[in-house]
Amino acid sequence: MIKLVRVDHRLIHGQVAFSWLKFLGADCILIASDELLKDELRMSGLRMAKPSTVKLVMKNMEDSIKALNSGVTDKYNLLVLCESVDDVYRLAKGSDRIKAVNLGGTKSADNRKAISKAVHLSEQDIEKIKELVNEGIEVSVQMVPDDASVDVLSLL
Repeated sequence: MIKLVRVDHRLIHGQVAFSWLKFLGADCILIASDELLKDELRMSGLRMAKPSTVKLVMKNMEDSIKALNSGVTDKYNLLVLCESVDDVYRLAKGSDRIKAVNLGGTKSADNRKAISKAVHLSEQDIEKIKELVNEGIEVSVQMVPDDASVDVLSLL
């Protein structure tokens, strides 16, 4: 069962590895990313960063969508991680199992608007988020479980 779908460009780090996994009771992390699978060094680092009690699966977007839709992930308390709004958009468009998205951290850049301390969105990101919300997917900003969850539309 999907416990949380999170956008975080850092993927696995302290907030995810300790705060979110414990809060969710998650026993498996699925990282959905085409780019990550091209970088074996980065994948090795993520394998080392995950807690030993948690299974880590890294799949490209197509295989991630297939896994979610097939039900093979249903036996896990699953934390799904994406690096970008574009990736989570593709995942949500491909799987009707995604009902909510947590924005935890996106990279800052000149063409991005800061909507929180850690979330920076481009105009394309904002359009994709609005489309997901219009399709009934709840999108919120929340860095750690102790923070209040804030509806993304109130920040745009």
